[in-house]
Amino acid sequence: MLKGIGLTKSFGGLRAVSSLDFEIRAGEIVGLIGPNGSGKTTLFNLISGFYRPDAGRLFFKGKEITGKPPYVIARLGIGRTFQIVRPLPDFTLIENVRIAVLYGRSGTRDMREATERAEEILQVSGLAEKRHRYPLNLALEDRKRLEIARALAIDPDLLLLDEVFAGLNEKEIEKAVTFTFEIKRRFNLTIFMVEHVMKAIMGTCDRIIVLHHGAKIAEGLPEEVARHPDVVSAYLGKGYVARL
Repeated sequence: MLKGIGLTKSFGGLRAVSSLDFEIRAGEIVGLIGPNGSGKTTLFNLISGFYRPDAGRLFFKGKEITGKPPYVIARLGIGRTFQIVRPLPDFTLIENVRIAVLYGRSGTRDMREATERAEEILQVSGLAEKRHRYPLNLALEDRKRLEIARALAIDPDLLLLDEVFAGLNEKEIEKAVTFTFEIKRRFNLTIFMVEHVMKAIMGTCDRIIVLHHGAKIAEGLPEEVARHPDVVSAYLGKGYVARL
């Protein structure tokens, strides 16, 4: 579904992503991990069109998307969330999601139809009873769910999740893992997710890609990657492996 060939992006003298090759197959949940500053969010920004790569090419469902603007990529079927949630603070939850429906792939301009679709998404997201509240009045867990709901509202085929488990407690993480599987099934999604919460990654992903200094140092099944010497050295540490 998604393929990157030789992707490179630098900021001044810092190479954030370096000659990266990767593939995401339809129906997978793929994790992207690595130390802070390893290039994970930069890669998401390249995929979603916020950054243009210095070199390399990107393909989505066989069509080249290299350098296309975010609105074009979104309408092709790639939705994303952000590390720091970005709701429209002066609009209620249902208004936030309805706007995404109206500007998404559905093509509808009918307010009633868009409202019904927004209500359906909020129901799946566990936010239906709070649909008339404002985002800043929500707990972090619900703000993260709203961020996902807004991404779902554009009707994506591929969903990029950027640290949606960050800041959640153990119980909230368990609920968020269940929610991830639910939206994958309900919306027939392929998911590519950046995450530092290893419990969530290990319990959710079919496959994991590991970045360090912008380069891929490992890729494979979660249990394989967790014991890879380069991953242990660069990111996880021996203490994590000892607890497996």
